[in-house]
Amino acid sequence: MSPPLLRSSLGCLVTAFGSFSASRNKVVTHVAAVRHLYNLRKTMHYQTEERGHPNSTDYRIYFKTSEGKYISPFHDIPFKAETEQDNDLPAKRLKKNESEVLFNMVVEVPRWSNAKMEIATKEPLNPIKQDVKKGKLRYVANIFPHKGYIWNYGAIPQTWEDPNHTDKETKCCGDNDPIDVCDIGTQVCFPGQVIKVKVLGILAMIDEGEMDWKVIAINADDPDAKNLNSIEDVRKSRPGHLEATVDWFRKYKVPDGKPENQFGFNGQFKDKDFAVEIIKSTHEHWRALVQKQTNSGGIERKNVSCCESPFKCSTDEARDAVQLSPAFGSGHPVSPEVDKWHFV
Repeated sequence: MSPPLLRSSLGCLVTAFGSFSASRNKVVTHVAAVRHLYNLRKTMHYQTEERGHPNSTDYRIYFKTSEGKYISPFHDIPFKAETEQDNDLPAKRLKKNESEVLFNMVVEVPRWSNAKMEIATKEPLNPIKQDVKKGKLRYVANIFPHKGYIWNYGAIPQTWEDPNHTDKETKCCGDNDPIDVCDIGTQVCFPGQVIKVKVLGILAMIDEGEMDWKVIAINADDPDAKNLNSIEDVRKSRPGHLEATVDWFRKYKVPDGKPENQFGFNGQFKDKDFAVEIIKSTHEHWRALVQKQTNSGGIERKNVSCCESPFKCSTDEARDAVQLSPAFGSGHPVSPEVDKWHFV
């Protein structure tokens, strides 16, 4: 049966993939020394292809459709998640209180890990790579009592915190990245996994004078998702979780010699409705970005699905861009310093 067609947010028809039943979300296969990680889900699903050497500056995770066509996780994965339809039956009509807007999240960093993996916004097709500062791979410090990131961390695709836009509340400009998400679900995800998340609230972090929103969300497939519908639900059912989140973001750069981060709204979380409006705003900024209606800030805008974008490329051009990266190889060792405790 042919896969259904869904409309992207730019009005371009893109292929979405039907239901898959799988007992696991992650299947690893080895083909010609290249590992491919498959995230099998009941909604749109993607493959990831590793290139280069893990724990090195040349390591990249590229994204493909299930048909093997390379895409940009920044520009080609829709920001809103599609409604599930099982066995080709019409989607059930949702009750009013169940009509949650779900968003796609591209997981960059799994919970409890330290490597600062991120979408490479300034590289063609925007693969995930490890951030580099002063020529060295970047790892977040373990601020006691935390170990690495304390949630699955990633970004909502097709969003952009525009450095040309000044937030009316905080008076800060965007940080030139897609909007960040903290998934507080139970599952520890893997880099490149695409999950549906329910938005619960948002934190207005200010990083060295730049606006750096942090969306708080939960994996829609998590057992707790049905019970967590607001930031207040998180506060009541998970004592200390939100406070730990603020503490983590405030201090995580201090071991690197940076000052503590600051927050808008006195460090208070804003509610779900506020968060969704911020996400929608960053999506509109992204639309202007890929349609060449604003200064790009050095962002690479190559994509394969945005019909109104002058940066749309062919599948052959996308493949050629990926082939410039080295083939997958053995990983490099990680310094034991990464496991060090820091008391701040």
